[in-house]
Amino acid sequence: MTTDRNPYIPFAAATPHISRRLLMAAVGSVTALPALAQFKVEVTGVGLTQLPIAIAPFRGEAQAPQKISAIVQADLERSGQFRAIDAAGSSLDETTRPDVGLWRQKGADSLAVGSVTRLADGRFDVRFRLWDAVKGQDLGGQSFVVTQADLRLVAHRIADFIFEKLTGERGVFSTRIAYVTKSGTRYSLWVADADGENAQSALSSPEPIISPAWSPNGGQLAYVSFESRKPVVYVHDVASGRRRLIANFRGSNSAPAWSPDSRTLAVTLSRDGGSQLYTIDANGGEPRRLMQSAGIDTEPVFSSDGRNIFFVSDRGGAPQIYRVSTSGGNAERVTFSGSYNISPTLSPDGKWLAYISRVSGAFKLHVMDLSTGTVNAITDSAADENPSFAPNGRLIVYATQQQGRDALMTTTLDGKIKARLAGQGGDIREPDWGPFQKQ
Repeated sequence: MTTDRNPYIPFAAATPHISRRLLMAAVGSVTALPALAQFKVEVTGVGLTQLPIAIAPFRGEAQAPQKISAIVQADLERSGQFRAIDAAGSSLDETTRPDVGLWRQKGADSLAVGSVTRLADGRFDVRFRLWDAVKGQDLGGQSFVVTQADLRLVAHRIADFIFEKLTGERGVFSTRIAYVTKSGTRYSLWVADADGENAQSALSSPEPIISPAWSPNGGQLAYVSFESRKPVVYVHDVASGRRRLIANFRGSNSAPAWSPDSRTLAVTLSRDGGSQLYTIDANGGEPRRLMQSAGIDTEPVFSSDGRNIFFVSDRGGAPQIYRVSTSGGNAERVTFSGSYNISPTLSPDGKWLAYISRVSGAFKLHVMDLSTGTVNAITDSAADENPSFAPNGRLIVYATQQQGRDALMTTTLDGKIKARLAGQGGDIREPDWGPFQKQ
């Protein structure tokens, strides 16, 4: 078994020597699985344009299990589009009409205030209001009555409200991510909040789990399990925990990717010799081969309009990213900068392609403007992998190594704002950012 962090993935799936970083020994011993689910957020960098906002401490939140204002502030800062103005010591709630002139003097363009009240039945009443400190306008608010378990979700929904009011775009803070950990000899598939917190184990196995992929409707996860001693594709219903077998054909079954309507999966199968691309019904059945290739074709991803599939192939001698119609036909090469490009992911609006490129032996996250072909490296790390766009296309989550430890990171598309979601230990990787959740 090799210890290369980013070997070309198709060969990993096509040979018995599984040379993915996922299958390396854990970086450090981990005694408690729940600790893996806890993350500390560290935001670094300065964006070119950031909206200054003050998030006042919510009245009563000191006695609540979650500090709502701190979660909201961390969400907004992580987006790269907000800069926090110190609001410590202020005594405001959603019923207060603030002195907006004072907050303008502090440098805030907007102000969020609220309260948290514990009800007699043990639930929590959370309320907030958003103010435009420049115009002195009340921009609206929300109220929630929730159990303790949903307090973090409420904070994320408040951050979503603020983000949309002030930017005109949907926030992604109440969405979820999936990722994989390895602790000792066990592999776990986790579903967590978009900030990495509140993780719940969807699956645990003594055999490797790789390539989790959210369905566009947000209800299912496709993934590859080695519990049959070879790669097999399953689809897992997140709410019920039930799963169904999708692809267990002769040879390797890997790299599932969803069509935009959640009805079809693209997969890489070696059943007919060599790793090739197929489409298959999301309930299983007989797969349809997309095209013939003398090389290895894998890592498919659908375009948002469902008309094309981007994928990785070594048909030209080294792995590059190509595009083919979902009806099949001839493939068109997409990446020309760099000699080794893998792990494509597309922004929901179809404007951006993120992928991993090997540069002087280092694996770095790159972003391409598909309209112009312009490519930018947006990280200075050397072991990046598995990028995935947020559903609003504004952020990318990816796995990497920092100071010898595995980490999940988010970054803005220009690379100027990064947030580390640092686990307590163990191998953490294979992130996939889920879709917007139904309100």
